[in-house]
Amino acid sequence: MGETVRTLAYGSWPSPIDAALAAAHDGRPEYVGFVGDEAWWTEPRPTEGGRRTLVRRRTDGREESVLPAPWNVRSRVVEYGGQPWAGAMVEGRPLVVFVDFADQRLYRYEEGGDPRPLTPVSAVGGGLRWVEPLLRLDDGEVWCVLEEFTGEGPADVRRVLAAVPLDGSAADDRGAVRELTDDRHRFVTGPRISPDGRRAAWLAWDHPRMPWDGTELLVADVGADGTLDGPRTVAGGPQESIAQVDWSHDGRLLYVSDRSGWWNLYRDGVPLCPREEEFGGPLWKLGLRWFAPLADGLVAVVHGRGSTALGILDPDTGEIVDAAGPWTEIAPTLAAYGERVIAVGASPRSAYEVVELDTCTGRSRVIGAEHDDAVDPAYYPEPQIRTFTGPGGDEIHAHIYPPHNPTCVAPTDTPAPYVVWAHGGPTDRAPLVLDLTIAYFTSRGIGVAEVDYGGSTGYGRAYRNRLREQWGVVDVEDCAAVALALADEGTADRARLAIRGGSAGGWTAAASLTTTDVYACGTILYPILDLAGWGTGETHDFESHYLETLVGPLAEVPARYAERSPAAHADRLTVPFLLLQGLDDVICPPAQCERFLARLQGRRVPHAYLAFEGEGHGFRRAETMIRVLESELSLYAQVFGLNPHGVPNLELTT
Repeated sequence: MGETVRTLAYGSWPSPIDAALAAAHDGRPEYVGFVGDEAWWTEPRPTEGGRRTLVRRRTDGREESVLPAPWNVRSRVVEYGGQPWAGAMVEGRPLVVFVDFADQRLYRYEEGGDPRPLTPVSAVGGGLRWVEPLLRLDDGEVWCVLEEFTGEGPADVRRVLAAVPLDGSAADDRGAVRELTDDRHRFVTGPRISPDGRRAAWLAWDHPRMPWDGTELLVADVGADGTLDGPRTVAGGPQESIAQVDWSHDGRLLYVSDRSGWWNLYRDGVPLCPREEEFGGPLWKLGLRWFAPLADGLVAVVHGRGSTALGILDPDTGEIVDAAGPWTEIAPTLAAYGERVIAVGASPRSAYEVVELDTCTGRSRVIGAEHDDAVDPAYYPEPQIRTFTGPGGDEIHAHIYPPHNPTCVAPTDTPAPYVVWAHGGPTDRAPLVLDLTIAYFTSRGIGVAEVDYGGSTGYGRAYRNRLREQWGVVDVEDCAAVALALADEGTADRARLAIRGGSAGGWTAAASLTTTDVYACGTILYPILDLAGWGTGETHDFESHYLETLVGPLAEVPARYAERSPAAHADRLTVPFLLLQGLDDVICPPAQCERFLARLQGRRVPHAYLAFEGEGHGFRRAETMIRVLESELSLYAQVFGLNPHGVPNLELTT
């Protein structure tokens, strides 16, 4: 017999998805690779201080965590990091190099032994950091991107390609690290070596551009002595974003460029499959991979419009055969070995898992981090992919997650409370995947609307460029347009709308609360609140000039920086809010929150400020995530008049 369906008010539905369950399932496998014929990847451990471990899948199918706590396989290059490890089989045993988060040194690990450092600690600034290691066993080296701080300021930094000896001779000797390039470019990606070993290719860009604005593709000759000679720009430029480069097995240059208005795949400058789809994305982390060349000349590709699929492209015909399977989102991490491709995929019914595709048989299967239904999937949200119309007639893409619980319905003719989610970036998008944080709310009777506002990726360069000099305007308008459309159609309760977001989404949430009257409350996580402060040294180097395109040149439009900053308009804020911040955040530092709150003093706006020691930009520890989710639900309960079960009360102060 099925359970009786009860009629209960929105927000009071009992749910098996508690905050601890959502926290335990936060994060996803990343950075897949082959070590010999074994699949390896990194995986989060929220209950172990939020560290990331390296996971190995042996040929017999056994999965094991390679490094015990407290080892944390994660790079801090450009603060967002990137590919933190590489490995190879040597005499039947794995040899792996990896970056440890705590000291950012590069380590060498062999089975049965302890990791040994390959690089020194620097006493200067943020130290020496490494990313995108490439093993060159014949030369006894590992080639990487080196990020080296030259002073105490976030902009006192240089980045070059460098070779580190595998014998440990550079562990205490910076002089033993061999620099392969000069530092004429502010940012570089790791080198890809041609199959004959004679050429190397990499990407570079400079301030004020971000990598999705414009990058250069460089090729150099690899000398017999292991030097890089005569680097030359062969593609790219200030208005062309190249997201990834590699070599086909017959030595031709493959790269993803958006010169057509969409990130498409090119071989020696010729488009292989011209489509109004994305075959690339924003390079937030160094070493993201949207394609992987196969030995038989085919290319594994991640592609799509909005959501993404894993396909095999025949460069000679331009045809793509997509992998069969339930996945609606393939993350930008791919690796190929023989006929095998490994990727990371998810769907609205499954979290991110490691997927293997056999390109000969077309068979795909889950081989790691397999999704396990911790609760009855009947409690999972059921998303709707929708397109709304913005104030200027532009399309706005969104995922709508109505309240959903198999045991409860709300009284008829009552619209639901809804929370609009603004994603971070802002040059990013909301993936169409199972997120137990969303399920935490929808299963209790609170709807969620994820908005891919103008500026989001996945819909071509023109859609991305809608946000140029319009940050704090287009994102705010698009989120409001979706919220009000849901209210107008009777889906959402106009009086019970909230907005939440983290990082750039925290900015959008705060800007929405200070410039519109759409929302009854908001949740603001590790936000940007003060543009002028953030644009004059309060953030890290990677994004230090980002506002030049998002807002405009500070020297030319200083008034715009003040006009749009929520910190300058704290007096306009009249509704309750929750502000959440990591005290170790170097991207959006706590000082911004503190200034914002200082300007609110005496205004009698109910709010709570929770600051977490040991947390940076984006929360990783289970205990933090539990506190955050329960506090957020308590805010909505108090403002919307809801009665959720068993949730600690968040004390709001004025």
